[in-house]
Amino acid sequence: MLLPRLTKRTCSIPSQSETWRGRRYATDHRINDRYDVAIIGGGIVGLSTARELKIRHKDLKIAILEKEKELAQHQSKNNSGVIHSGIYYLPGSYRARLCVEGAHLIYAYCKEKNIPFNQCGKLIVAVTEEELPRLQKLYERGMQNNVPGLRLVDQEEMRQIEPEIKGLKGIHSPFTGIVDFSQVAQSYAKDFKDAGGDVHLSTNVTNISRMADDIHISTSDGRKFQTKFMIGCAGVNSDRLARDTGGSTNPSIAPFRGEWRVMKPEYAHMVKGLIYPVPDPRYPWLGVHFTRKMNGEVWLGPNAVLSTSRNGYNYSDFSLRDFWEGLRDPGLRRLIFKNWKTGVGEVYRSIFLNPYVKMLQEYMPKIQGKHIENSKRSGVRALALNADGSLIDDFSFDTSAWPNALHVRNAPSPAATSSLAIAKV
Repeated sequence: MLLPRLTKRTCSIPSQSETWRGRRYATDHRINDRYDVAIIGGGIVGLSTARELKIRHKDLKIAILEKEKELAQHQSKNNSGVIHSGIYYLPGSYRARLCVEGAHLIYAYCKEKNIPFNQCGKLIVAVTEEELPRLQKLYERGMQNNVPGLRLVDQEEMRQIEPEIKGLKGIHSPFTGIVDFSQVAQSYAKDFKDAGGDVHLSTNVTNISRMADDIHISTSDGRKFQTKFMIGCAGVNSDRLARDTGGSTNPSIAPFRGEWRVMKPEYAHMVKGLIYPVPDPRYPWLGVHFTRKMNGEVWLGPNAVLSTSRNGYNYSDFSLRDFWEGLRDPGLRRLIFKNWKTGVGEVYRSIFLNPYVKMLQEYMPKIQGKHIENSKRSGVRALALNADGSLIDDFSFDTSAWPNALHVRNAPSPAATSSLAIAKV
């Protein structure tokens, strides 16, 4: 991968008398800033990567280019806030290894920086006989992944952890917790800037080209940047950025909006920590989740509704470019064709409360529609798809384009939990 090659020898900063001399720099006097490393995308993965590089290589000139007016405004901000423990992921995969390592690092970092968190634990509940074998396999996977404190619990033990829950058997993960990842991301940014890193906000990249050994980046406000190395952490736009630098068209990104309903404050006491279903292997991100937040709210969800905009947090959000690209994407078309019934059900439960409450009651019989607010919270998940419509199940790092460019092509959950570990890869 790219990061180990970023040494002082290969990315040395010229002295003042030698700065930007030579034919390759003299060809374009319109360059606004020159860097050793430019990171495109100021979400939590881009910020953790920039922070790690600046700590590791203090003499390098490093910049973050972020299109929004503030950092960490999309997936880094609009998420469940769960510090995952690493139960779900295939042993040996990036997600399994980096999640467990990342959770340890996040807890230590939050303690060091006095960022509030709550190691409240998670209860994964099987409500049918059919789910019991999958629950057992999930427990065995978690043990293989070295998840701390994991244990199987019976009905009585489940009620001690979550008194309102009904189920046959469960897994308790005391290592799982919650935090405000937006606050974590801002702390990463402060570390980076305090170490001398540059952050350029409202910097929407419109063109990238390679001249000699350098990468030239143009932005919508007319600025031009030159860098020796580029790291793409563009989240929902990661496929576009990779294509612009000669990378593969696969995987493509499909934006799915996840919506959470919110329990009314007077009923939030019904949920003590985190309550999750046994995941369906076909749709591991779906199912009923009861998620306690750092601000005291309890979120119910998320669902998954195909969005017509890559930043589409509501049904009214529409982007002609995003919609057209989605229609042309063979992977998305195949995904929709294979799963249209599930998709219709997700939209139905998104619009109507009663069928969603029925799903909740399978786990918490006492919950009723009157316990739930009318408002919703939403975020956009970037699903990475192969051309055959299958999902990319692991973190994906791509160096197949230019030799001095690295792209984070797929960083779904648990990317926030894993952010410090990802930065060390």
